[in-house]
Formats: sequence, structure tokens, C-alpha cells
Amino acid sequence: MNILLVGHRGYIGPVAATHLARALPGARVHGVDANWFAGSEAAAFPDAVFASQRRADVRDLTETDFKGMDAVVALAAVSNDPIGKEFEDATADINSAAVLKAAKAARSAGVTRFVFASSCSMYGAGSDSLRKETDTLNPLTAYAKSKVATEEGLRGLATDGFMITSLRFATACGASPMLRLDLVLNDFVATALRTGRIEVLSDGTPWRPLIHVEDMSRAIEWAVTRSGERMVEVNVGSQAWTWQVGQLAREVAALLGGVAVEINTNAAPDKRSYRVDFSRFAALAPDHQPRKDFATAVRELADEVRAIDLGETAIRESRFIRLNVLRGLVQNGKLDGNLRWTAG
Repeated sequence: MNILLVGHRGYIGPVAATHLARALPGARVHGVDANWFAGSEAAAFPDAVFASQRRADVRDLTETDFKGMDAVVALAAVSNDPIGKEFEDATADINSAAVLKAAKAARSAGVTRFVFASSCSMYGAGSDSLRKETDTLNPLTAYAKSKVATEEGLRGLATDGFMITSLRFATACGASPMLRLDLVLNDFVATALRTGRIEVLSDGTPWRPLIHVEDMSRAIEWAVTRSGERMVEVNVGSQAWTWQVGQLAREVAALLGGVAVEINTNAAPDKRSYRVDFSRFAALAPDHQPRKDFATAVRELADEVRAIDLGETAIRESRFIRLNVLRGLVQNGKLDGNLRWTAG
């Protein structure tokens, strides 16, 4: 089985590739990536896991790029709300238009399974009730809107010979060779270690479901091997890993020890609050459910952060914040305003 990870040199890619190579004996994992974040590694990238790697922008992929592949996993994306706000046109182009173009090209090339890394953020301003896949979507940001648009476009592409799975992931977290510290749990752990305190910028009440990157990889394994419906859109995560943000901060502080938690009780309400029903994923993929222990995840992440030499650089000014990297590349003229390489 040949599996192509589009966007393999991002946060999820190296962990997913390592998992797939181990879980699917005989599988050959390939990667293609725009390579925006070269030099932002927190640990050695697992190059040996890949049968092939190359640099290309997802917007430029054609049918030829997918020949010989059995499954394609679309990970490439402008990855969060702050980047989406600053680069709104590129977000729509990369996260939606390019993914749909790639899906059509992959289908024409004979690929039989297409996996889209979607997001629970499309539920936006939820309520205390658990949001199901059939509930009305309420995307609040360019990032979330791009995920909704992609899912809408993918529905018309699925066939018996081209199975599509949209994995609506909870908020990612955990250690990765391509570490991100602009994710809520990762930020809490890193700032706790760096400053001895966790500062919650909201009033602490918004709900967030989380999922460890290893458990995301387990879901991807299921998606590239599953049988059944032509098209599946499914929430991926667990109730055990769903917290209000203030409580999450306190849990992290307790595990690390000696960490103060400061919650801005006067903050304006954060409308991005949602709880999610994961029962469909439990029914569809009983052998691929999240397994990561929370305490272990926090300690592994803490170990990775401790091993990074940031000098005097503050966490939120570091190369592990994706927006910082992209801003720097644009300011230096290496990327244009649409996040395309200007040369080389």
C-alpha cells in the first residue's frame, strides 16, 4: 500500500508517518510538503520512515503527483485562527480550493482512499450540549470556514472506488518532531516551564476537546483502511479529553508542580466554545480509539520542551509559533503575501 501524506513536514506528519509504517506492515509512506517550517524542528525528523519526500505546494499538485498511490492524507493547511486572520485569502486557497483540486486529481489518478484532516472548530459557538456531526455548523473564523467549505466540496466526489473520510479532529496536542506551541495544551506546558505560571487569556470557561497527535495518527490509520460508506464525516476525540480551559490549566499545573495559574476573569467571552459528541467515531472505529494517557502526554511534552534551547526568546515569540515563522518569511521576501515561495 502506498500512502501519500500531503503536508508531511507539519506537526502531524512525522508522527502519523511513523505510526502508519509501524501499524501497516508493507506500507510505503510518501510525503510532499511546501516546507515552510524547515529549521523549526524540535527533534530529529524521521526521514527514514518515508519511501520518498519532495517539496511542492499543495496548490500545484496534479494528477501525475498521485499516480501509484492507494491512499492520500490531506494534512497541508494554514493551521490556525491567527494565521487565518492574517492570511485570509491564502487560507481559503490552501485549505479548501487546493484540497478539493487535489482530491479530484487523486481520484483521476486511481487513488482509492482520500482522508481530509478536518476540525471540530467548525462547530464554533456551541452550547453545553454535545455537538453531533448532523448538527448545524457555526464556523467563526477563516480557518473553520475553510474546513466547512472543503467538506461541502468533497461530498460530491466520493464514489465506490474513491472513499473519502473527513476526520473532524479535536484540538491537537502532544510532542512531535515538528512541535507547535500555538496549541492550547502545548502552550500551557511550555509557558509553565518557561515562566512558572500559566496565564489563561480568556475567563477560563470555554470548552475544548483535545486529542493527542498519536491518537490522531491512529484515526488516520483507520481512515486509510476502513470499509463501509463512500463518505464519512466524523468527530474524532474523546469525552475524557474534554475540558474547560481554566480546568485544563489547573490540571497541567498540578502535574508539573510549582506552577501558578492566572485566569483573566475580566476577559471578554471567547465564543469559540464547544463540546463534541464522539460516539459515532467510537462505533465506526472501536479498535482505533484514543489511548494516550493525559499525564504521560504532559510529561512527554514537558521533556521535549526542556530539551529545546530558546536562549532568551519568549515562547510566544519563538519559531514554534507558526505565525511567527510565516511572518518572518514574508517580511524577508521569501514568501509572498499568498504564502508562495518567491524563489528557489
